Amino acid sequence: MIYQKSFHYKFNNDLNESNFFVNQTNYFAFNNLIYNKSNLSFLSGPKKSGKSYLAQIWLKKNDAIQLKNNFELILDLKKNVLIDNLSLFEEEKVFYIVNNCLLNKIKILITSNCKINELDFKLNDLSSRLKTFSNLEINQPDDEMLFAVLTKLLIDKQFIIKSEEIFNYILRRVDRSYEGVYKIVNKLDILSLEKKRQLTIPLIKEII
Repeated sequence: MIYQKSFHYKFNNDLNESNFFVNQTNYFAFNNLIYNKSNLSFLSGPKKSGKSYLAQIWLKKNDAIQLKNNFELILDLKKNVLIDNLSLFEEEKVFYIVNNCLLNKIKILITSNCKINELDFKLNDLSSRLKTFSNLEINQPDDEMLFAVLTKLLIDKQFIIKSEEIFNYILRRVDRSYEGVYKIVNKLDILSLEKKRQLTIPLIKEII
């Protein structure tokens, strides 16, 4: 049964915690990150689950610096550090940054699509360091979360939603994941623009 809460969600584009939809699937991760309960945090979760959004809120709240092409600067500044999407960076650099944070007792947040125990590290020392982190996880979406994400994405695409039946029709047929909802909305957006039609069940049937 699809969770009925469609037209009560309010969204805007400001980067703050009040715009992040929280329920049982992500409450523990959200609560620990926003209220700074650990210096060493590892956030995992499915693609498109909001990890980067949460990470940016954490970055702002903790006056942190994000790892990009600034490895030496991070070591020099000794500020709190965000490493968003662990797979993008060399293990050796991550290891040095983690050690630097431990030595200087500063905060670090690392995000990944995979849990720590699912990652295959070449550096055993990095693996052992990360296992001391507070392990935070965003779980797969439930009905309520899928409904909220779908609503947000359709609003972002400026669809006019005439019936709650449209939401339920999509959610009964879409792959029940964050990424699945993103993909279907992008397909609907392209098809709607091509055919210059509003979102209707007949239009949805053309791609589902």
